[in-house]
Amino acid sequence: MAFEDRFRLSSHGVITNDSGQVLLLKANYGNFAWGLPGGALEPGETIHEALLRECKEELGLEVNIHYLSGVYYHSAYQSQAFIFRCELVQPSPDTAICLSHEHSEFAFHDIDTLSAVQQQRIKDCLNFNGVVVSAKF
Repeated sequence: MAFEDRFRLSSHGVITNDSGQVLLLKANYGNFAWGLPGGALEPGETIHEALLRECKEELGLEVNIHYLSGVYYHSAYQSQAFIFRCELVQPSPDTAICLSHEHSEFAFHDIDTLSAVQQQRIKDCLNFNGVVVSAKF
């Protein structure tokens, strides 16, 4: 890989409800897949700044970042995805998720119903032992 070559970087948050289900958003683009909140870094952003910005844009809410649990290389997209454990910051019980134009739905899903890749990333995050996981798909 040469210095001028490019590949993608993205940051995503694992957010769970009281039942241990994980928050996913349904995209209005690409293959309309369900995925974790977050997205691509913009020039000059850190991985933390990107996650905070993306969650505010996609959910209409702030998040608290607790820790980075893993970095995953996805060969199909030539990308590195940074996975963080997060929680929603809700100033009042009346505050609700307000999706951006990029997503049509949100839902909390049981982890065992997700794809193998999603399950691994989420389980690595929820079972974090202080060591950041690195894997590739």
